[in-house]
Amino acid sequence: NLDCALSAPAKARVGEPVEVLFQLTNRSAQAVYVLPWQTPLEGILGTVFDITRDGEEVSYQGPMVKRRAPSESSYVTIAPGATVENRVEVTQAYDFQKPGTYRITFRNELMDVTSRKEDVPRPGGDYKPAPVKCAPVDVTLTAR
Repeated sequence: NLDCALSAPAKARVGEPVEVLFQLTNRSAQAVYVLPWQTPLEGILGTVFDITRDGEEVSYQGPMVKRRAPSESSYVTIAPGATVENRVEVTQAYDFQKPGTYRITFRNELMDVTSRKEDVPRPGGDYKPAPVKCAPVDVTLTAR
């Protein structure tokens, strides 16, 4: 029962930062615990978006991180009806050097989601992924 939303400016110029707002809203009647890894909630530490420019794939150029097993503090608690969000600057990790229309899509399902506090963290990496659908956003970049 998680809703996902992306938003970004409709237009920007080549060389300007492009911020994307990622939001997760809990539509259930109970708290949920989400591992934010591989989502924009933790920033861009891997290929969290699929990005195209005029239909052509834009390559990821940012960091790739490896982690130890998560701890309880690794999870984000989302209360009933609450929204968690984070803004990320996509031009730091993806090539936005050419004019065109960039389509930004959240690519990963959520790595681990539970409504049971006692399941956090899951032993042995027995994660329960949860797909979420975010409508993509388009940003048109114009020459400087």
